[in-house]
Amino acid sequence: MTDTAPRPTLEAVAARAGVSRATVSRVVNGSHGVRERLAERVRRAVEELGYVPNQAARSLVTKRHDAIAVIVAEPETRVFADPFFARQLRGISKELTAHDNQLVLLLTEDRDDHVRVGRYLAGGHVDGALVFSLHIDDPLPQLIQRAGLPTVYGGRPDWNGGQGGVSYVDSDNRGGARDAVRHLLGLGRGRIAHITGALDQTAAVDRLDGFRDVMAGAGPRLVAEGDFTPAGGERAMRQLLDRCPDLDAVFAANDLMAAGALRVLREHGRRVPDDVAVVGFDDMLPIAEQTDPPLTTVRQDIEEMGRLMTRLLLRVLDGTGTPSEAGSDGVILPTTLVRRASA
Repeated sequence: MTDTAPRPTLEAVAARAGVSRATVSRVVNGSHGVRERLAERVRRAVEELGYVPNQAARSLVTKRHDAIAVIVAEPETRVFADPFFARQLRGISKELTAHDNQLVLLLTEDRDDHVRVGRYLAGGHVDGALVFSLHIDDPLPQLIQRAGLPTVYGGRPDWNGGQGGVSYVDSDNRGGARDAVRHLLGLGRGRIAHITGALDQTAAVDRLDGFRDVMAGAGPRLVAEGDFTPAGGERAMRQLLDRCPDLDAVFAANDLMAAGALRVLREHGRRVPDDVAVVGFDDMLPIAEQTDPPLTTVRQDIEEMGRLMTRLLLRVLDGTGTPSEAGSDGVILPTTLVRRASA
C-alpha cells in the first residue's frame, strides 16, 4: 500500500487565495457577488492545489446534482446493437460534457425496470430527464411526472392528446416519408410497398401516414409491419413478395430494415434498382453507404436531435427556458432525401 496525499480542502484554497472560506464557496458554486479580482485568485488557487469540490456538499448549496437521466425505453440488447441509439447518445453526451453534467443511462424492458427507474427518479438523484424511443402506453411519462422532474422527450408524444406542456424534439417523419415515396413515383414506379416500423411508436405511425399521404390507393397487401431491426425488415420483405410479387419499389421506415429487405430481394433474384427500387430512412452511416447497392434514404440529424434535447433541458434547469418552451408542436427538425444507387 502507498500513502496518498491529503485531499485539498476549502480552507486550504481560502488560505492560498487570501480570502474567506465563504468567498471560496461562492466562487466554486458559481454564485454571484464576488469581485472578479478575488474570483480569479480563488480560481488560480483551486487550480494550483488541485481542489475538487465535494459534490454532496455542493448539491446542498446549489440544489443541483449536475446529473441528467437519459432514459431509453428499450432493452439493452436493442440499444447496444442499433447505431441510432449510439448517435443520439453521442449528441446528448457531447452537450452534457460541454456543460459539466453527468449522463446517467437508464434502460427499461419490463415492469420491474419501470418500477426501478421510477424509484430512482423520485429519489432526487438527477436534475432532469431526457427520454426517447417511447412506446404507446408506456408508463414512463406518468412516473416522470410524479417525480416532478423537468423532462424533454425525443419523438412526438402521444399520451397527452396533443395538448401543450410537453417539450420534445423530433424529425419531420411524415414529410420525409412523403419525399421518399414521391421520389419513387418520379422514377416511374407504380407498385410501391412500405415496411413500417413498430406501430406502437409515433415515428413509425408518422412515416406510415406519410406513405399513405402519397399512396392513398395502396391496399393493405402493400404494407407490412416491421420492428426497426434487420430481421424485421427481412420478414416484412418476404411477406410483401408473397402478397405482391410484381412490386417494383419499397420504402422501408429505417435503414436497418431496408438492409434486411435488400438481402431478401437478392435471395429472390430481384435486381436493385432495376427490378425493385429501395429507399430507407435515417441515413445511418456506414450502413447506408455499405449496403449492396448503396442505399437511397431520408436523412435525419440524429446527433443534432440529442444535442437539441439537451440544450432545451439545460435551459429549463438554468432558469432561462420553460418546461413547455417547445410548445404543443415541439421542435421538428427537417429531413433530406439522400440519393444513392438503390433508387
